[in-house]
Amino acid sequence: ILMLATGLSAADKKLVHCFYFTVIDSATPADWDAFAKATAALPGKIPGLVGAWQGKLARPLAIFNVDAEARKKLNAGEEKVTGTVSRVMRQSGACMVFANEAALKAYAAHPAHKEWEAVYAKVRVAGTNTLDFVEP
Repeated sequence: ILMLATGLSAADKKLVHCFYFTVIDSATPADWDAFAKATAALPGKIPGLVGAWQGKLARPLAIFNVDAEARKKLNAGEEKVTGTVSRVMRQSGACMVFANEAALKAYAAHPAHKEWEAVYAKVRVAGTNTLDFVEP
């Protein structure tokens, strides 16, 4: 009972925000260096962002997308549908550790995040897959 009484709510726990993306083939080594430096510098610029790193995925990840009609059927509960499927490969990613969920929400509107996005845009094709983990 003591643990429950003193435990933190999910909103007060650290949150790890990870995303993976498809790289732009024409990105230069200078673009990648700038992205690495900009990512590493974020924790000193955005309150509540306590750590950040980026890198290549150990194994590229295939993401499969279905057409709108098939997605509609799947979302309605159908388990098997027929449709057009496309594949994108994700080769790189980044993770950021936030003090809590409120810090993640504030990060999106922070001017330093906007500056970082301009650097990030030079190494990735638009679109990512994102996962957020809350500290147990």
